[in-house]
Amino acid sequence: MTTELKGRPPDGSVGFLHVDMDAFYAAVEIRRRPELRGRPVVVGGTGSRGVVAAASYEARVFGIGSAMPSTRARRLCPHAVFLPGDHSHYSEVSERVMAILRDVTPLVEPLSLDEAFMDVRGASRLLGPAPELAAEIRARVLEQEQLTCSVGVASTKFMAKLATERAKPRVGPAGTVWGPGVHVVAAGTELDFLHRLPVTALFGVGPATSRRLLRLGVETVGDLASLPEAAAVNALGTAAGRQLHQLANGVDERPVVVNRAPRSISHEETFARDRHTAAELEAEAARLADAVARRLRTSGLQSRTITLKLRFADFRTITRSVTLADPTDGTRDLVAAARELLAQIDVSPGVRLLGVGASGLVEASARQLSFDDETPAYDAAEQVTDEIRNRFGPSAIGPAVAIRSDRGLRSPSDGDQRWGPAAD
Repeated sequence: MTTELKGRPPDGSVGFLHVDMDAFYAAVEIRRRPELRGRPVVVGGTGSRGVVAAASYEARVFGIGSAMPSTRARRLCPHAVFLPGDHSHYSEVSERVMAILRDVTPLVEPLSLDEAFMDVRGASRLLGPAPELAAEIRARVLEQEQLTCSVGVASTKFMAKLATERAKPRVGPAGTVWGPGVHVVAAGTELDFLHRLPVTALFGVGPATSRRLLRLGVETVGDLASLPEAAAVNALGTAAGRQLHQLANGVDERPVVVNRAPRSISHEETFARDRHTAAELEAEAARLADAVARRLRTSGLQSRTITLKLRFADFRTITRSVTLADPTDGTRDLVAAARELLAQIDVSPGVRLLGVGASGLVEASARQLSFDDETPAYDAAEQVTDEIRNRFGPSAIGPAVAIRSDRGLRSPSDGDQRWGPAAD
């Protein structure tokens, strides 16, 4: 017997869409290189410390998946084509895809370059039912970008995301089986669809949480839904227990958030070889802090807390943070904070990864100045620096200390921090 779903939109419609591009980075590369079509293609960090960003479905047949070490991917499929990631190009393609979605409704919530939620309840009244809009979106993405996407349609965001998994291509021993492209969880059938799924289908249920639930006899989402909420809270903690118990019962009242403010801005890089000296790492920290500061200024934000992250050769990872007296978006301030934090750490064992992050973000505002404050001069210099970079590229100018880095003034990109070094 189906229980009434809580958290469904007031009109009971299936008005939420989850759009997910299929093997996005790999598909974009294959579009640029048509001769690779039908071959296993792996995109990401191509060095010994790189990780896989995306794999074509032909590569997935061999067990290759995202976040896998590139060295393991090469062992699984030595004849695959390995390509370095091109984050800036993927961003350009993503912007065009998101524009297609916004042609349908302004209520679009990007989750990443290749994934977004949509609320089409208002658009459906003018343009047609949500399932038809989903099919039209797929057709437009294919026509305009020569790329495929999968779309889940349901009455809540959470359910729409689960539906997308049913729409996507699947890889099996015999090869790739293309999914329907669109999967609809009709109103009134949500719990029938949801309760059959393994409990690991719920967002936030990883191996550790799954083991705790298994001790309670919970294997499926339905098992968790029938469990008293108090038992889930006792096993998982108040916040996680309540949230997962609600999701198991289909409760998801989250709206689509169009403009979500970032909680933090950071850059981190894995080095092709370990860094053992403070001088080397000071130069790298300056590059990373400079890139974070520029992103703060571009976003109109300032930061109160600066964090330094280090991963040593033995994979031990530490973070150190400092909270500033006043929020800042200045390169000088972030570089000074990062260097101060670095000076407190013994780096002689060897550092394989370094990161600089800014959190405690607030909207940029005018700062109170004293008579001897040099801030206006530094602000003017940073404005000129940003203008030079906008005209000549992000690596045209940078902090003098960064010259000591073997990367020079090359500005770190989002791809650097995701996929590791491209080559040793």
